[in-house]
Amino acid sequence: MRKVIDCTLTIAGEEEEVIQAATEHSVSVRGEVDTPEFRATLRTLLKDEVPQHA
Repeated sequence: MRKVIDCTLTIAGEEEEVIQAATEHSVSVRGEVDTPEFRATLRTLLKDEVPQHA
């Protein structure tokens, strides 16, 4: 199941891809530090993606 994380940027994809992209965004834009603890915190924010119907 695809996952989603949403702050000022919505990122959707496979769980590891979302965590990687969210970490990179947080480090480069928000000044966060990439640590295992930070990635664990991001994982708690993941939600299942709700399919959009056309």
